[in-house]
Amino acid sequence: MLTVIQLPGAFLILLTIMLGVLSDPQIVLLRQDCTRQTRIRVEMSVFMSNYNRTFDEIRRQLSNNQNLHFATTVETDVYGMVQCRNYLSSADCIACLDFARVQVRRNCPDNDGGHVIYKGCFLRYESYNFYTQSLLVSFEASAGICNTNQSKLQAAAFKPVVEGIMTDLVAATPKINGYFAATTRPVSSGGVTSKVYAAAQCVETISQKDCQSCLTIAYNNLQNCPPGSEGSSADAGCFLRYSDASFFADNIIINITPYLRGGTSSSKTTIIGAVVGVLCILLILATRAGLSKLQGPVTYSFKDLKSATRSFSEDSKIGEGGYGDVYKGILKNGDVVAVKKLSVGTSKAKEDFESEVKLIININHRNIIRLLGWSRRGSELLLVFEYMANGSLDTFLYGVKRGILSWKRRVDIILGIARGLVYLHEQFHKCIIHRDIKSSNILLDDEYQPKIADFGLARLIRDDQSHVSTRFAGTLGYTAPEYAIHGHLSEKVDTYAFGVVVLEIVSGRRCTNLNIKSDNGSLLEHTWNLYSDDMHSDLVDENLDPNEYNTDQVKKIIEIALLCTQSPTSMRPTMSEVVVLLTNDSSIKQKPGKPTLF
Repeated sequence: MLTVIQLPGAFLILLTIMLGVLSDPQIVLLRQDCTRQTRIRVEMSVFMSNYNRTFDEIRRQLSNNQNLHFATTVETDVYGMVQCRNYLSSADCIACLDFARVQVRRNCPDNDGGHVIYKGCFLRYESYNFYTQSLLVSFEASAGICNTNQSKLQAAAFKPVVEGIMTDLVAATPKINGYFAATTRPVSSGGVTSKVYAAAQCVETISQKDCQSCLTIAYNNLQNCPPGSEGSSADAGCFLRYSDASFFADNIIINITPYLRGGTSSSKTTIIGAVVGVLCILLILATRAGLSKLQGPVTYSFKDLKSATRSFSEDSKIGEGGYGDVYKGILKNGDVVAVKKLSVGTSKAKEDFESEVKLIININHRNIIRLLGWSRRGSELLLVFEYMANGSLDTFLYGVKRGILSWKRRVDIILGIARGLVYLHEQFHKCIIHRDIKSSNILLDDEYQPKIADFGLARLIRDDQSHVSTRFAGTLGYTAPEYAIHGHLSEKVDTYAFGVVVLEIVSGRRCTNLNIKSDNGSLLEHTWNLYSDDMHSDLVDENLDPNEYNTDQVKKIIEIALLCTQSPTSMRPTMSEVVVLLTNDSSIKQKPGKPTLF
């Protein structure tokens, strides 16, 4: 607990600093920033007087109500906000506030706005009302703080539990009054049972939707922390932390089960929990100008994009899609981009274009291609994406680059695709069904990290929308029969296609390869025949060295792929369950039956 001596404000704070409270874990700095456009319209001495009155009033509120951990107030154009973690005592909360109010002014001496975030508290001030902004301050990349000391618990047991408890907190906290939750979960390791501790919190003035979005990003920033013993990620909108050691009292623990999807707690909680890295909903980064306003995608000059692609020449073309062609472009500043030129010029296409921009503008996940900007001139519509030097996955499986991918890289690619789909299905603020998952729509970056591309066919599924879609969009061979035949659309359509892509990755064969010895030339049926005869190893790409893989892992991945193609759809796992199956060392308990063939 921090020691607070009742001395006059400024002297108390300076003394606190001199006494060395910097070592206290509650004031471990997570992030700080200043509003760089100075808008102070009064003398600095007057502004500081207003600043001090603002936080004196907040301090009074916190002191008078020991259960209060969040407060806002305004004094003559100085808007202030303070939030302490709910597991802090009143004295620790006030001490953290005292320290923060000095530090933020020390770091931002000539600014009329700034914020500082510690493990224990968050403080922000501005010269305008920022309380109800949809996003207070956007995340930067790599905002997570990880303790690199490996947990005393075995990584194989510790990591899935960490992912599970944080995933559930992300789902539950926005639904809880006050936007705060702390919980624990047991971990069994080496015959000893211990616990993982985790807490999540959002600023109380934002919406439930924005709380969800902010926490989702926070978890994405922590995805590489386990098996480290502790991780924290914080923004001016939310906070997320886990540890293998207790950092809150038992009376703080909240039962989050009623707030999870479906309102029940089951083994699926653990299943969803191992979704590592799929919870990223990284909203477009704010400018480093320090203002809280988001910067949308860049509106490029059509002329510049035409020049960058050499007038959309055939030599610059790097791909073709149902909605148009894709070109490599080199901008004036030397940046290399991919320009998607939509080929249809009807008014409906323009609407689709606007919808696509609005849909993917808020997506920035390591396994999903990132939108950089757009341009439009008349009926010509352009989207500008990050450029993937390695091109599409299909070229590595059965194209000109066949044989390059090692078994380990193939497994990593499978997991990356699954993580991207979990994010789209379960963690974005609206469920997104891609509808055209296939190897040519999976791009690889310089490190062979997969990125899901081509959202021209993606659609938001509103809460009130029917499960029946009358407009077919997809590629035969990858398309689930219930969608191709009856138009029944759900997330499981992507699950089916994912299963087919996995078989392509394992075998290095196209899913409709007519050279396969089966009744209809289907890779799926060929796989089932081999699996039924316990000859699953024969499916593995002949270009792979047998020493690179073991047959048990091959069998497990094939079983996962076959589970993804089961019918009825209720027998298919969700993509979050798929991630757990892929990351869990145990064998598959539910054995697949014969897949749906189409």
